[in-house]
Amino acid sequence: MFDFSEEQIQRYSRHILLQDVGVEGQEKILNARVLIVGAGGLGAPAALYLAAAGVGHIGIVDADVVDLSNLQRQVIHFTKDVNVPKVESAKEKMLAINPDVEVTTYYQFLDSTNAEEIIAPWDFVIDGTDNFPVKFLINDACMRLDKPFSHGGILRFRGQTFTHVPGSACYRCFFKQPPPAGAVPTCSQAGVLGAIAGMLGTIQAAEALKYVIGIGDLLTDRLLTFDAKTMDFRSFKVKRRATCEICGEHPTIDHLIDYEQAACDLHK
Repeated sequence: MFDFSEEQIQRYSRHILLQDVGVEGQEKILNARVLIVGAGGLGAPAALYLAAAGVGHIGIVDADVVDLSNLQRQVIHFTKDVNVPKVESAKEKMLAINPDVEVTTYYQFLDSTNAEEIIAPWDFVIDGTDNFPVKFLINDACMRLDKPFSHGGILRFRGQTFTHVPGSACYRCFFKQPPPAGAVPTCSQAGVLGAIAGMLGTIQAAEALKYVIGIGDLLTDRLLTFDAKTMDFRSFKVKRRATCEICGEHPTIDHLIDYEQAACDLHK
């Protein structure tokens, strides 16, 4: 049993009061290890909420530095952080909100040479990236390592997300391969309403916490989409695809692939 200090009991009191969480659930959170890939629009709110919740060890991967254009939606970074590595800026705010947590930073690109090594130690992965090649890379690495993860994507006024656990539909069950160059507009061409990053990133954080505690129904085998202009939320059921290239009955992918970047090419 975790030995809670008086300060921790006060800090996490609203979790402990929840019948579905309680002391046991908070102990699971404090012992959890969650990796966030991307310290941008989705990773920013996810990182803040996971740190605030007391996730014991949080990893964050990003090779970018903070740009002024990021601040419209990447709420973990402040004006003073422009030109600072995003992982360092994020770590500072996470520890400021909760010194209980341990934060490991990876100031590097995730690619086929390091993805499995980086992902392997973690219990749950949040995909907060903004480009298709890395999304497929995260999916394939998690599939090979039997790791659960949350997918998220935003553009203009819309967002989409689903959660994978071993045995459920993976990203390739939804989308077989990255779209060809020019098929999807880039963020710089299409834009994005900043607040929807917070809407989706907090959903991803909630999915991670639900997985860690073992409560509720995860977004497995279904795709949740929303349009902030109308505030319509829809959930589409998706089955695991028997012919899936990586999780199907006869998988054809036996190694990680670095796809060429086609979209979206703006900083997260």
